Amino acid sequence: MRKLLFFFLLSTSASLGQELQPLPLRTSVKTEYRAIRRDVPMTNSIRRAFEAGTRDFSGRPGPNYWQLETDFTIQVSLDPHTQTLTGTEKILVHNNSKDDLDRIVLRLDHNVFRGDVPRGSSIPAEQTEGMVVTRIRVAGEDIDLTETRMGRSQAPKPGVSGLKKTVATIYLGRPIKAGSTAELEIDWHTKLPGGTKGLGHRMTQRFDSTLFQPTQWFPRLAKYDDMRGWETSPYLGPAEFFNNFGKFDVSVTVPGGWIVSGTGLLQNPQEVLTPASRERLAKVLEADGETTIVSEKERGPGIATAAGEKLTWRFVADRVNDFAWAASADFIWKGTRANIPGKGYVPIYMVYEPERAESYENAATITRHALEFYSELWAPYPFPQLTLQDGPSAGMEYPMVINSNQGAADHETAHQWWPMMLGTNETRYGWMDEGFNQYMNILSAADARGVEARLDGLGQSYGRISGSEDEAPLMWSANEAGMGYSFQTYQKTPLMLSMLGGIVGDEAVIKAMRKYTAAWAFKHPSPWDYLFFMNQELGQNLEWFWYYWLFTTESVDGSIAEVDTSDGKTRVKVRQDGQMPSPVVLQLELEPGAGELKLMPNGKQTGENTVEVSWPVDIWWSGSRSFEAELDFGDRKVKKITLDPHGRFPDRDVNDNVWPRK
Repeated sequence: MRKLLFFFLLSTSASLGQELQPLPLRTSVKTEYRAIRRDVPMTNSIRRAFEAGTRDFSGRPGPNYWQLETDFTIQVSLDPHTQTLTGTEKILVHNNSKDDLDRIVLRLDHNVFRGDVPRGSSIPAEQTEGMVVTRIRVAGEDIDLTETRMGRSQAPKPGVSGLKKTVATIYLGRPIKAGSTAELEIDWHTKLPGGTKGLGHRMTQRFDSTLFQPTQWFPRLAKYDDMRGWETSPYLGPAEFFNNFGKFDVSVTVPGGWIVSGTGLLQNPQEVLTPASRERLAKVLEADGETTIVSEKERGPGIATAAGEKLTWRFVADRVNDFAWAASADFIWKGTRANIPGKGYVPIYMVYEPERAESYENAATITRHALEFYSELWAPYPFPQLTLQDGPSAGMEYPMVINSNQGAADHETAHQWWPMMLGTNETRYGWMDEGFNQYMNILSAADARGVEARLDGLGQSYGRISGSEDEAPLMWSANEAGMGYSFQTYQKTPLMLSMLGGIVGDEAVIKAMRKYTAAWAFKHPSPWDYLFFMNQELGQNLEWFWYYWLFTTESVDGSIAEVDTSDGKTRVKVRQDGQMPSPVVLQLELEPGAGELKLMPNGKQTGENTVEVSWPVDIWWSGSRSFEAELDFGDRKVKKITLDPHGRFPDRDVNDNVWPRK
């Protein structure tokens, strides 16, 4: 067959009077032509959503958008002596999808502490048995917990597989019909790892037997959505989560005298607090100062808490995608307030051990500023309280809870918008969570200092990083990003948004993202929803921009190649040796003159003798790597030229951006 095809090609070529010529050998890293892609890839998952009408090119939820919801009722008890949680939970699954569910996928994140599961760069403080599930019942039917192995050709049958992995699957005898609800019951226990050997967030969850900081501590339902169905990527440690929204009703039983904090609102303060503590708690919203609810001197049952050998603290939270808590017999508990625009005051609580009090001295001020600033920036803080929890993890976020002291308070507070308000898939697209967070942290830090945010230089700096073989593109699954995870997930997005601001203006970017926040609040946007929404709000097709930033690791690599002055005009040859295109922006310093400065139609005066001239990105659509900019300022001669003066476009070498050369 190959020989026949070869002779067919030869005969066809000959019949057209052509000869097959070998491609010329490449002799340089630079070329004179580049093919610029001007659209974004549409993967099978987003095509499926478009075809179903759940998403579309408007970037807003489609007319047929739906999402699964899960309501949890959990009773859990903590035994400090064995460092073990023992729990029973009921999950009410609201199947709002169009599909009959023949299986349920569970996330058992605590199995990452086992020694026989895949794991990323995180290292548990100690190995444990992980999440030990002792009973599962679905819609009144008990599930056999014996490991079930399903072959590709086998139809699902009642059973379960993967209970010793971070992702388990329950095969149902009776599917959960589309539009119906079903109740899932699970009994379980797990030991919280402790010690000094933990590496990475969430890998250490206690200080000895005196403070416990459980996270991902209960069996959770995996996300089921319109793009991929069940999200089955394993929990490896570094990458984070993708959860369903719903209601949590959680009762935590601890020894008397122990303070418990957590997601949601405390429902039974009269059962667990002393009259004095309840009175102080009621005064938290009265002033910006800090109110001590439980002091360092108040310890033990009947003093720090209500009397009793054991106490059960009950918390309820609505429209949240997770639940976290902390407990200690040594907590100092303080409260203050933040004034949320359009909403009023909400409490900020802090629980910490006395030896780390210094790390909380400025925590209230920083957190208040963050809540108020981000409420103005994107949308009013949607939850009724926020708590800072002390513990071995000092930089992690959950709904209404941040495991943080003052060091990461601003960053972790920002997570209350994404992913707690906009439920992005952090497992795959960490940049939509951590990356947006890093961007808004820049804005918040500047506001706290009373100065303008400086985004200049950020986009340009990417050119010096671009091309590393360790860097995964932003659209590469964050769970598989390896050594490049930190840059891919956290650091690259502010550089991308710096360039976007250089094209449309920073205020336009912020305004569009504010509307994006409103459109997708308590829903699950994908990257395509975000970029198509931004296109619509910014009023231009930026798919070329999104393609190069999200799907590649390319840069612009611009330079001033030649400058020629004749006939009173200056001609500047600008090159772009990278694959990513960008607008051309030139800053010109002119010789002083007596007459009025003559401005070009695409120019603006920025100083007495300085002008900025720009050309749109579409000058590159022909494929040429060179563009000749013709400058005419009458009798005013050009003294100095700077390409990309605000440092917004990725550039490998900024030294060739200035004429005359230094």
